[in-house]
This record gives sequence, structure tokens and C-alpha cells, in this order.
Amino acid sequence: MQRGISTHVFLSHRLHPGLLDDLRRAGAATVELFAARHHFDYTDRALVREIATWFRDTGLTATLHQPIFTREQSENWSRHVTPTLSLIALEKVHRIEAMDEVKRALESAEQIPLKAMTLHLGLKDDPWDERAIENSLTAIEHIHTFARPLGVKVLLENLQNDVTTPEHLLEILHVGHFDDVGVTLDVGHANLSDSGLDHAVELLRSRIGELHVHDNNGLRDEHLWPGSGTIDWTQFMRLATTLPKEIPGILEIAYDLGDSVDAVVRRGMESFFVQDRLEETLGEPQ
Repeated sequence: MQRGISTHVFLSHRLHPGLLDDLRRAGAATVELFAARHHFDYTDRALVREIATWFRDTGLTATLHQPIFTREQSENWSRHVTPTLSLIALEKVHRIEAMDEVKRALESAEQIPLKAMTLHLGLKDDPWDERAIENSLTAIEHIHTFARPLGVKVLLENLQNDVTTPEHLLEILHVGHFDDVGVTLDVGHANLSDSGLDHAVELLRSRIGELHVHDNNGLRDEHLWPGSGTIDWTQFMRLATTLPKEIPGILEIAYDLGDSVDAVVRRGMESFFVQDRLEETLGEPQ
């Protein structure tokens, strides 16, 4: 598993190369750019050029997380804003708004060498029904068509809804014949699901292109640093070591934990140290 961090940990701040340097200093080899206009403004061409230059100069890998806030939410963003941007919303006008925003973010791949983009199908607690299936297929088809010429692989994330259970993600990919669309397996979300993390890894194994790594206490989606909740990280690493080594494990940590930049660097270094040690231990002959 490759070391990675999402800029989500700095979501309250305007993204700039200095913050990217801090994530690199923590030990990240892959950085996920969290697309939110108040944070990483993908419509600001000067900023996109600056970020693209940073990735080219450092050689780090870039991935993208789709926008989850509407333009209006981003313009008036606070830490209490709840995501409402949904590619499978009931109302067509809202689906179109979400599609347009995701495509605007993807256009940054014209300059930034993005390897993949994580996509959300719906919001928390969305039900699994014919409408959700149809809207999911339409959204993936359009975004996949838009992303492919840019060299960006589309990855679907398991969320806290019935649309994106491991079984339903595989059904959507099968029905849509999306052979080159993968999955971002979110470890924290899997821990909160009825079927659990082991089941998710085993079922989605052949499709996993990225991991979102964070902890929780089994009751709500807290996005804690690994080791701060109840997830069994030795068991997770046992599962992770059975996946291709090039898959990035992105630390997707909450932005409202009150960590300073130096604290983020320190906690990132500590998390990667534990990760490396576990990989070494699990790789040793028994």
C-alpha cells in the first residue's frame, strides 16, 4: 500500500503549494486533492497551474475527490455545512448541477496529472431502488466518457447508503459494463456497515484502485487518525497486504479535529511509521 494523504485534513484552508509541501513532509507519495471551491478552487486557472507545477516538480502522484458541496455552499462554507451535491438526486436539475460541477473539477486534469477520481453515488442514507440504479448508470457513463480522454480513472466509493454497498457497487458496474471503472474502498465507512471491512475487501478486491484510510468508534463517521478509534489496524493491514502494492492508502482525516499544520505532519509520519512496521511484521515468515 502506497503512502497517501488527502487535502481534506486542510479543508478549512485555501490550498497552496506550502500545504502540499507539508503533506509531502509527512511522508505522502500520493496526495488526493479534495475538490471544494473554498479549498481547492478548480475553477481558478492560475491556482491549477501552480498546483500542476508542484506535482510535476515533486513527482508525487495526484488523485482527485469529486466536489460534494454546491457552488453556493462553497462560497458560504463553514465547518457545519452538510454536503448536498448528488449525482443521483431525485430532481433532474440537481443532477445536472452535480454533473456540471464534477466535470469542472475534472477539467483540472488538463494540467494536473491526475491518476484517478473518487466518485460519490448519492448522499448518506439514500435508498437502493430503480431510480438510484438508473441515475447511477447515467452519471457513471457521462463522467467516465469525460474522464477517459484526460487519462483519469473513475473510482466509486462505498458510502453510508444502500446504493453503494459492496454488492450494489458490483451490480452497477456489471449492469453498466464498466470494465475499467474501479472502487475506492473507504475503510471507515466499511467499519460502520452491517457486513464489515473483511467482507468489503474480499468482495471488491479485483476492483479496488484506492483506499480511504481513517478510524471511528463504530457509531458514526468521524474520520479519525488510525489508532484513535476501534478499527483493528493489524487485521486491516493483513487485508491490505493481499492487495497490489501500488494501490494508494489515502489518509482522509477530519478537518475539524483542531490539529495544527505541524500536528498534521507529525500524525501523518506516525501513521506511516505504524503502517510500514505492520507491513514488515506481516511479511515476515511465521
